Amino acid sequence: MENNTQSKHHYFYSVGLSYKKADAEMRGKFSLDTLAKTRLLEQAKTEGIESLIVTSTCNRTEIYGFAEHPFQLIKLICENSNGSVEEFQKVGFVYKNQEAITHIFRVGTGLDSQILGDFEIISQIRSSFTQSKAMGLTNNFMERLVNAVIQASKKIKNDTEISSGATSVSFAAVQYIMKNVEDVGNKNILLFGTGKIGRNTCENLVKHTKNEHITLINRTKDKAEKLAGKLNLIVKDYSELHLELQKADVVVVATGAQNPTVDKAILNLKKPLLILDLSIPKNVHADVEELEGVTLIHMDYLSQLTDETLENRKNHIPAAEAIIEEIKEEFNVWTKGRKFAPTIHALKEKLNAMKVSELNFQSKKIADFNEEQAEIISARIIQKITTQFANHLKDDDTMVDESIEWIEKVFKIGLAAK
Repeated sequence: MENNTQSKHHYFYSVGLSYKKADAEMRGKFSLDTLAKTRLLEQAKTEGIESLIVTSTCNRTEIYGFAEHPFQLIKLICENSNGSVEEFQKVGFVYKNQEAITHIFRVGTGLDSQILGDFEIISQIRSSFTQSKAMGLTNNFMERLVNAVIQASKKIKNDTEISSGATSVSFAAVQYIMKNVEDVGNKNILLFGTGKIGRNTCENLVKHTKNEHITLINRTKDKAEKLAGKLNLIVKDYSELHLELQKADVVVVATGAQNPTVDKAILNLKKPLLILDLSIPKNVHADVEELEGVTLIHMDYLSQLTDETLENRKNHIPAAEAIIEEIKEEFNVWTKGRKFAPTIHALKEKLNAMKVSELNFQSKKIADFNEEQAEIISARIIQKITTQFANHLKDDDTMVDESIEWIEKVFKIGLAAK
């Protein structure tokens, strides 16, 4: 396959699963941590996959890449996660070529997010591309596509109000706390986990609740201290988690652990406790609900909450979709050009070879043959012919693959390489 386009035997796919069909437990099975993503990319390289990127967030696990058959990519996800092929078949999706391109645009611009207009996924796509490129797993098509998606994301964010207001899973968590916990400013709040969602939740808690009783715990203490220093909060050792859980009125769990870190056994409660689990896979065991006074809320429930901000965002979907179509069209024009450029180049070389042969023949046959004039005229004719073919291939109504095959067959070019 050429390094900058699709061959006739490789197709661009998007395969994966998301919140739309897979619940939190199933998404947890297919989630990929940093090490698993690296292993997946290394396996892809070993198996001859030319170009792909992989993203795994709390809402989705997806691969965008080239393959002869989508199962090559599905296999990579299943073999590097705890999910099976049978489970993937129930909840997964496969998009091909234009559908796959449309999908990555909608994901990267927040239109496919669990909470409309949540733009955090675009930074994931960007960093996933950077990792794949460092491992030699990207081509020009992928680079151009990711850049186009980033461009669309920026334009939608700047030109529409689809991301107006602070709405995300972390903000929805804070909204829930404020609506359901009386006198929240004086309650003991424990935040366990200071990854991206944890940090955002913490900042929103401080900003909106004015609470000065927030305690942070993280497996790596220095990360918690860094965040606490900015917000003037308390940090406790991970070893003190069971003690802090007893003191808390509200617990927000946002760790990246692959197994539950909070369960019934660790809780020794003397008062009601609200627990919000913002982790994928789930980090709070369902058995905590067996304890009297415990309320467990998961991020999938929070994402269903709607308010005026979200309702307002829906009004801006048509404007966002128009921006996507505009930038996607520019990308498709570029892709089409890259696809037929080698054929036009080969056609030009073939016509030039015919020209040289004919000029040599005529120069020997015709007395006083003006080779310079003949060169100028024939070069102009060749340029006009190739331009005519190029314009035909650029036409929206042209079946590009069939036309390329026809040109190569008629002029006997490129056949040896196929």
